[in-house]
Amino acid sequence: PLIPFDLFPICPFGCQCYVRVVHCSDLGLTSIPRNIPPDTRMIDLQNNKIKEVKENDLQGLTSLYALALNNNKISKIHPKAFQPTKKLRRLYLSHNQLTEIPTNLPKNLAELRIHANKVKKIHKDAFKGMKSLHVLEMSANPLNNDGIEPGAFEGVNVYHMRIAEAKLTSVPKELPSSLLELHLDDNKITAIELEDFNRYKDLQRLGLGNNKIKEVENGSFANIPSIREIHLEKNKLKKVPPGLPELKYLQVVFLHSNHIAKLGVNDFCPTGRRKKKALYSGISLFNN
Repeated sequence: PLIPFDLFPICPFGCQCYVRVVHCSDLGLTSIPRNIPPDTRMIDLQNNKIKEVKENDLQGLTSLYALALNNNKISKIHPKAFQPTKKLRRLYLSHNQLTEIPTNLPKNLAELRIHANKVKKIHKDAFKGMKSLHVLEMSANPLNNDGIEPGAFEGVNVYHMRIAEAKLTSVPKELPSSLLELHLDDNKITAIELEDFNRYKDLQRLGLGNNKIKEVENGSFANIPSIREIHLEKNKLKKVPPGLPELKYLQVVFLHSNHIAKLGVNDFCPTGRRKKKALYSGISLFNN
């Protein structure tokens, strides 16, 4: 039930506050408003003109669980801005102007979305101590392989990661070994090499669509035995990648819009007495 405003002693001007949720989207705000009730759990500040998050902007918001700042003009976040928000679990910063991952993010953060910014580098300790970070969406940033410093993801258990629409030329080697889903679509990756998936033994979904992949080295997929979905559409493959029959759990393979001219009888299914644990539910080969 909606509670009428006047029962609330405080609410920022123009916003709507009810049941610990503060809605301040689409108000043309240039900064984070004052007077946010201290017990607030969710703040929606999308589609404004906020340029920075200042040191005391989130002061006293110790119960804050989710903060949506997408689609603003944020280029600066004070290193101590998130100090009061120890319980913050979801942070949405997509469509802003950040050039790096904000420093001193809350250690309990479970989900960070920083899509469509200007991030060129992920520094060594960017996610230090963030053991709960499970979802990381950072597509559409001008990030290349050298921009990911060694050890950038040390000790982090990310399960779902998306670095699509970036400037990667190969599969990054330093991502978290915990990954279950990795989306690297719309990059400039040219080949899949033997050791590319060495670290990612638990991977279940892999997105590599719309790259420039000409070749998948024999044995590359042997490192990801649990894989269920592989997306390789819109590449430059001349043949079905080797190693698919050995993948017992593979259900979906997208290979449309490549340069595959012929299929071998054993390209997809195991031979002899070996059996698949899961049957195929989708194979796409059109536009080849």
